[in-house]
Amino acid sequence: MDFGKLIPRNYKAELRKAVRGKGIYLYDDEDREYIDGCCGALISSLGHGNEEVAKAVYDQLLTLEFAHPSRWKNDATLEAAEEVASIAPGDLKNVWFVSGGSEAIESALKLARQYFVERDGKGSGKTTFIARWNSYHGSTIGTMGLAGSMARRREFTPLFQESPKIPPHYCYRCPYDMTCPSCELKCATALEDEIQRIGPERVIAFVAEPVVGSTVGALNPPEGYWQRIREICTKYDVLLIADEVMTGIGRTGKAFCVDHWDVVPEIICSAKAMASGYSPAGGILVSQKLVDVLKGGSGAFQHGHTYNANPASAAAITATIRIMKRDGLFENAMKRGEQLMAGLKDMMDLPIVGDVRGLGLMRGIEIVANKDTKEPFPPSIKAAALVTSCCMDQGLVIYPGTGMINGVAGDQFLIAPPLIVTEAQIDDILKKLRAGLEEACVRLKP
Repeated sequence: MDFGKLIPRNYKAELRKAVRGKGIYLYDDEDREYIDGCCGALISSLGHGNEEVAKAVYDQLLTLEFAHPSRWKNDATLEAAEEVASIAPGDLKNVWFVSGGSEAIESALKLARQYFVERDGKGSGKTTFIARWNSYHGSTIGTMGLAGSMARRREFTPLFQESPKIPPHYCYRCPYDMTCPSCELKCATALEDEIQRIGPERVIAFVAEPVVGSTVGALNPPEGYWQRIREICTKYDVLLIADEVMTGIGRTGKAFCVDHWDVVPEIICSAKAMASGYSPAGGILVSQKLVDVLKGGSGAFQHGHTYNANPASAAAITATIRIMKRDGLFENAMKRGEQLMAGLKDMMDLPIVGDVRGLGLMRGIEIVANKDTKEPFPPSIKAAALVTSCCMDQGLVIYPGTGMINGVAGDQFLIAPPLIVTEAQIDDILKKLRAGLEEACVRLKP
C-alpha cells in the first residue's frame, strides 16, 4: 500500500481511506458508510462533524491560538478547568492540561513523586509505582515500564525501568483459579501483599484503569474491588491514580468511571474523549491535599510541555463537556449501554463468543476456539483481525486486541460507539455485529 511520504502505523496494513464523518458514521473514498463502533479508540464521543465544537475551536484560533504557559495564563484554559472540575468527583478540582493520554500518565507519576518529596523531604524513599499486568498506560518510555501490555513493550524493555505488577481482575480467566465472591477479592488484596513485600515507605502509588480497556477488552471489576483498593491505599499512605483515559468523560455512564463505586482517588488521568477528538487534549485531576503541599512548598510543579494548557484544545474541552451535560449524554451512555449489553449477551449462542463484559458504552467480547475449555485461537490465526475485517465488510468498525493470555495468546475487541448513539442505531450496530461474527465463525471453523 502506498503511503507516500507518510510513516504509517504499519506499512503492511491494508487501510481504507476515511474522507469524512458525520454523527456516528464514517465514509470512505467510495462513499461507503461505516458505523464508528469504537469512536476510533474511544475518542469521538460526540461523533463526527459537530459544528458547535468546531466553531468553538475556530473562534479560539482567531482570538488566541497559543500563549506559552510558563509566561501566560489565558481565559480559555481557565474556563476549561472550571468545566472539568464541575464533573470531577470529591476534591479533584485542580486540573493540569496536556495533549494526550501518555502525557497525562507521565504528569501524574511526576506529580505523585514530587508530592512526597515536598511533604517528606528530598530523602523520601517513596520511589516505586505498582500497576497491573494486562494494562496499558501509554507509549512513552516511562509509561511502558508501568504498564503490562507485553506486545507493545517487548522490543523496548532495555530502555525503561520496570514497575512491580499484580494480576488484573480477570474473572473469566482468574489468575488464582478462583471464583467470585468466594475468592474474597484476591485480585485486590494482592495489592496489599505487594505493598508489604516492597515496603509501604517505598511505594508512591497504585495505578490502574477502572475498566481495563484495549489490552483485555472492557474488563469491568467485580463488586467491591475498587472500594477495597481504596482502603488498602489509604491504609499504607499510597496514592491511588485512576487511569481514566478511556473510561472518563461519560464513557461508562458516569462522568468518571470511579463514580460508579463512590471511590475518590488522589489523581485521575483523562484524555481521548476530553475534547472528543476535535483537538489533542488530556489532563490530570488532582486532589486538594496534593496541591496544598505544592503551594506550601516549592510553589511549582516541576514539569511542563509546550502545548500544556493550549487555548485551542481548551476551547474544545469546554464545548465538549458543556454539550455532554446539556444533552444528557452520560445518562444516554448508561441507557444505550444496557441495551447494547443485552444484545451482546444474545450473541453468546455463537460458537466463538466466550465472554461479554464492560460498563456503559464500553463493552467487550472475547473470542475463543472452544467455549467449554476457553481455549483461545492460536496467535497465528489472528482471530481478532479477522473478526474486525468481517465487521468492516458489514459497515461496522470495532477495536481489536490480542495477547491478554500470558502476553501471547487471546483475542478480543471493544464496542464503544459515540455517546450520541440512539436506540435504533444500537439495534443496527447489533445487527451488523452479529452478521460479522457469523461470517467469522464460518472462516474460523477448523
